[in-house]
Amino acid sequence: MASILRFRKLCYLEPVRCSSLGFQSHVTPKVGKKDDGIVPKVKTVVVEKKRDQQKRNKRQPNEWRCIDYCCWMIGCMCTTWWLLLFLYHCLPATWPGFQVPESPGTRLKREGLTALHPVVLVPGIVTGGLELWEGRPCSEGLFRKRLWAGSFSEIFKRPLCWLEHLSLNHETGLDPPGIRVRAVPGLVSADYFAPGYFVWAVLIENLAKVGYEGKNLHMAAYDWRLSFQNTEIRDQALSRLKSKIELMYLINGYKKVVVVPHSMGVIYFLHFLKWVESPPPTGGGGGSGWCAKHIKAIMNIGPAFLGVPKAVSNIFSSEAKDIAFIRSFAPGLLDSEILGLQTLEHIMRVSRTWDSIVSLLPKGGETIWGNLDWSAEEGHGFSFAEKGQASMSGNNLNNSNGRRSLQVKDPVKYGRIISFGKVASQLPSSQLSTLDSKEFPPTNTSTNFNSSCGEVWTEYDEMSRERIRKIAENKAYTARTLFDLLRSVAPKMMQRAEAHFAHGISENLDDPKYDHYKYWSNPLETRLPDAPDMEIYCLYGVGIPTERAYVYKSSPSEKCKNIPFRIDSSAEGEEGSCLKSGVYFVDGDESVPVLSAGFMCAKGWRGRTRFNPSGMATHIREYRHKPPASLLEGRGMESGAHVDIMGNVALIEDVLRVAAGATGAEIGGDKIYSDILRMSERINIRL
Repeated sequence: MASILRFRKLCYLEPVRCSSLGFQSHVTPKVGKKDDGIVPKVKTVVVEKKRDQQKRNKRQPNEWRCIDYCCWMIGCMCTTWWLLLFLYHCLPATWPGFQVPESPGTRLKREGLTALHPVVLVPGIVTGGLELWEGRPCSEGLFRKRLWAGSFSEIFKRPLCWLEHLSLNHETGLDPPGIRVRAVPGLVSADYFAPGYFVWAVLIENLAKVGYEGKNLHMAAYDWRLSFQNTEIRDQALSRLKSKIELMYLINGYKKVVVVPHSMGVIYFLHFLKWVESPPPTGGGGGSGWCAKHIKAIMNIGPAFLGVPKAVSNIFSSEAKDIAFIRSFAPGLLDSEILGLQTLEHIMRVSRTWDSIVSLLPKGGETIWGNLDWSAEEGHGFSFAEKGQASMSGNNLNNSNGRRSLQVKDPVKYGRIISFGKVASQLPSSQLSTLDSKEFPPTNTSTNFNSSCGEVWTEYDEMSRERIRKIAENKAYTARTLFDLLRSVAPKMMQRAEAHFAHGISENLDDPKYDHYKYWSNPLETRLPDAPDMEIYCLYGVGIPTERAYVYKSSPSEKCKNIPFRIDSSAEGEEGSCLKSGVYFVDGDESVPVLSAGFMCAKGWRGRTRFNPSGMATHIREYRHKPPASLLEGRGMESGAHVDIMGNVALIEDVLRVAAGATGAEIGGDKIYSDILRMSERINIRL
């Protein structure tokens, strides 16, 4: 009997785990005569535990959490991408469709083209890198690290600290106390906006293929947040650019410089042209012949000479595409009242400290941009040239046989840049309720920036509901009343920035008031320098719907810390209409309408005019947009988009040929696909 009991003990051992010591032992339960009935119970419990454990092990693989699915999808995408990349590099380069296209620089070098004139590149708004030199305690570890145009990792790590350091002083438009953010110097400042997203990199690479390097190629980096004159006051950016051009002129055998500005850099360099010849202390003191001596040509890429309507929506409701990449980090959550992220309010708070945005507001008033009943683009929304039917210079310049325009049944009233409601954008002006400049709600002159609505404030929080309601009751705003509107909703920004920029049309350029620097970036209120041998090019894309006017509505929420106006995305036009999701579109490069990019070269500066007294030659080179045929083309080699055009092979070839000594006539003169000439003819302006 004793041997049988010992055998039972061995069969029914209970494991005892000791996790703290890292081992497990077996404890033998005491079994006596009185415990004979307990043994079957212990056996049953052990068996049930094993069965439950087996069931859990079987169910566990099927019970995936949300994070498991996300990780699985990311893993599949990464694996697929690397597999395709591996296969792509393994394929023979001679297979049809897989050959790497020959770059313009390589082809032109083979033809014998070499570097001749020094080249200066001038970046536009938001594309130049900014780095930290001094900051608040929250920026520990970011010294000389990029806050802008880099990896943007700080948006996730410390978003409020990041926004604080990108903001400027509300009163001066310069650095806030204890913060110094400066432009990244050199070619690396704007070659890539983010890893893999090129801006100037492709053009720089092609320039290098024909012989350009550090001694004859320069990137004129500047802090694009500042007003143009403030870049000189704080950083001496204009003085350094003047010295650099003079040095490149000397060390390259007294060869004149070819300047290639892009986007807002176009009007920044226009400001420089006037500054460099003006006397000190506000000017550079170069004298009236400086530009004629040092500059061969200015090749303006995507020029925003007369402003862009999207700058209006940026200031009014923070909905312009220029900052769309920030909003893309949180799609669908920007207006969430549940999460309370207040993304748009933060963007508005920061961007309204950047005076440079005001430089992009529409210039020329109703004469250029139209009134309640008329606009230069009226009658055709988009203009495209048929394949291979580019109109050239000469008698065929305005040939319309190669064009087809989107004809609108009812002419679109593009002059109403902001309309409250779709109906207001279409009604005759006699049926609209409008406010005169004197009737606008008075601005709040208080200098107290602490809103009663909380920590995150916008200037809307300082406005009464009655004042907001009255703004919405004025159904339509043109380029004339638009500035009254912006002075009402953004008084601090407009008061500060309008001391640096002007947006009208000069009646008499001999008036001494136009010697003030605030007029120098407006081509309609300043003269080009006396340099008859210098050439000006307008290079821009066409064939892409571009923002021109907006349909707004009042925000449904009347809570504090809320932007009271937003684009009415429900406003849609009929089939074939230019209205889509609350935005009226015209032909352009997705950011700058054709009218703004081409008018000065088509009419304002064409020939000898009061804006171009020396009669320097102007050339229009349009590039019809062609989207990439496959993923292998990346962002496209024939793109006409505002930034992607920097990789357009035709544009790169034009720049290389002019830099190598060619003139506008030698590269083919005007190349026009749009209706810019007909639109310019409809604008009645004294030349």
